[in-house]
Amino acid sequence: MLERIRTTRRYARGFVAAVAAVAALVLAANAGPAKDTHAEDSEQHTTAPVEASVR
Repeated sequence: MLERIRTTRRYARGFVAAVAAVAALVLAANAGPAKDTHAEDSEQHTTAPVEASVR
């Protein structure tokens, strides 16, 4: 037969799970694309296709 889990232990497990979930969300939010370190180089790039600039 299964034993009943104490209320304190059940809340402690829930608290640990909540802390782990928040830590995962914070890490996921900070894991974005790397920023461009050369701002002057990024201004020279065009977004138009090559065919549009040839015409």
